[in-house]
Amino acid sequence: MIHRFDTIDSTMHEAARLAEAGCPAGTAVVAAEQTAGRGRFGRRWHSEKGQGLYVSVVLRPDVAPADLPVVTLALGLSVRNAIAGVTGLACDLRWPNDVLIGEKKCAGVLAELHGGAVVAGIGINVNQREFPAEIAGIATSLRLAAGREHSLDHLLPALLARIDDGVRLLENAGRAAVLEQFAAASSYARGKRVIVGLAGGEVEGLTDGLDSSGFLLLRRDNGERTVILAGGVRPARPPCS
Repeated sequence: MIHRFDTIDSTMHEAARLAEAGCPAGTAVVAAEQTAGRGRFGRRWHSEKGQGLYVSVVLRPDVAPADLPVVTLALGLSVRNAIAGVTGLACDLRWPNDVLIGEKKCAGVLAELHGGAVVAGIGINVNQREFPAEIAGIATSLRLAAGREHSLDHLLPALLARIDDGVRLLENAGRAAVLEQFAAASSYARGKRVIVGLAGGEVEGLTDGLDSSGFLLLRRDNGERTVILAGGVRPARPPCS
């Protein structure tokens, strides 16, 4: 079932309420506009009315709560595959939840546990022509990338179908299959020099793959290998020789 709203504070809030009330898997909440759309770490997701796809889906995958990081990676793959199927655009994935075109973000994923379910919040910049000054340098849309508008009505069912595919992949083939596909689709998974913003500061190094739980491995310049459990990843310039 799809619950549609013209304007809502956050599709995540409504989907979480439905999840806690026991709604079936696959229930989706879609809005033309969000007044308080959320990204990771409580950041606001810019939700221009009628120009993006703002959707949250209630999932009840047959996996352990410890698999939530890998669920997020599977959702990123789902978004990437849906965009490619509908628009032909090739997207990159930046751990853990960013979908990029070039180095600019076109979509993001947020996965949270509510009422024994996973609530997957997905925002895709579809037909925006411009962005607020504070994010204009890091955000893009499918329209800006392709030079033409795209149908939200075509993208939504494709996204929901690819989400089903991602959940089945995790349930049937396990974490390893999701990690392998994510690593193959992401230029950030291995050999990318990045800066990671952490609660206590920043660390820099080369990405060194994903561990079995879906966390990012970082090889620092002193040879130390660090497991990144959470943090904002951005590209870094190579060190001076």
